[in-house]
Amino acid sequence: MIMTLQEIAVRVNGQLQGDAGVEISGVNNISGAQPGDITFADENHVSEAAGCRAGAVLLPKSVAEAQKGFPLPVVFVEDTRAAFAILLMAFTPPIVHEKGVSPEAHIGKDVKIGENVTIMPMAFVDDYAVIGDGVTLYPHTYIGQYAEIGGDSIIYSNATIREHCKVGARVIVHSSAVIGADGFGFTTKDGVHTKVPQVGNVVLEDDVEIGAHAGIDRATIGSTVIGKGTKIDNLVHIGHNCQIGPGNLIVAQTGISGSTTSGPNVTFGGQTGTVGHINIGGNSVFAARSGIIGNTPEGVFYAGFPARPHQEWLRMQAHLQKITDMAKKVKQLEKQLAALEKKE
Repeated sequence: MIMTLQEIAVRVNGQLQGDAGVEISGVNNISGAQPGDITFADENHVSEAAGCRAGAVLLPKSVAEAQKGFPLPVVFVEDTRAAFAILLMAFTPPIVHEKGVSPEAHIGKDVKIGENVTIMPMAFVDDYAVIGDGVTLYPHTYIGQYAEIGGDSIIYSNATIREHCKVGARVIVHSSAVIGADGFGFTTKDGVHTKVPQVGNVVLEDDVEIGAHAGIDRATIGSTVIGKGTKIDNLVHIGHNCQIGPGNLIVAQTGISGSTTSGPNVTFGGQTGTVGHINIGGNSVFAARSGIIGNTPEGVFYAGFPARPHQEWLRMQAHLQKITDMAKKVKQLEKQLAALEKKE
């Protein structure tokens, strides 16, 4: 695809500065951009973008006045990342598969299949499952008995949607994710661990995305729920009976223990961990490797273990950097004190 800069400005609702007729044939990052590419930069990387080889640059409108002499053609936009995402979709040809059910797929008894579905070879749809309109099932996916897959959802290769689980519309489940594995529930007596039956399910609401190798455990009873629009990265574990709110962002290697509830728009940085049976307030951010060991209020920015206000954690880290020198000073003072006590 080739688009003029004028066409790009219209597509991303931007303000054009420079030659409207410049032709763009691709998108790239600042370091890799070539003359036919468009790239983007935020406020902190404007000078870097000014020296790149791109044919044009997306810049935030907040710097428009200061960049009237920018050396490359520019499209100023409200959000450079959002605009760049639009262009990535425009310049990347979509993956197209033939519609229909492959004869090499297994379709169980009494399965309901909607219109315009794509079920590829070696997909396994078990008895009584429901497959909505426009669903795509890649090879080696498993859809369990009584599971429901909502319209226009995509289940990639080797992903598993276990029995009775419900997947909403426009959900993406990446390769090797497991939705509905048994929750980690056992009773222990005399050193023997006995499994507690896990008879609930998992509900993925509309527009959820689940990363590769993520595990979402089914509830003991009731449902483990992932709220509308929540995005979960690779290698994340969500324990049984969790209630994850809408619009959460859960970054790689995070583990959320059973029966944890989060409000809307919570961000969990990479390798964050929680104890179970707690409530996490909405509109909060937890830095990478945070350890959340109790209920948290809304609207906080926490870090560290145990998780605490970010500024407080930064002060603690600054003090820890000085602890070796402080220890040396204490030893010197102890020696001086011992010498004074000896004289007395």
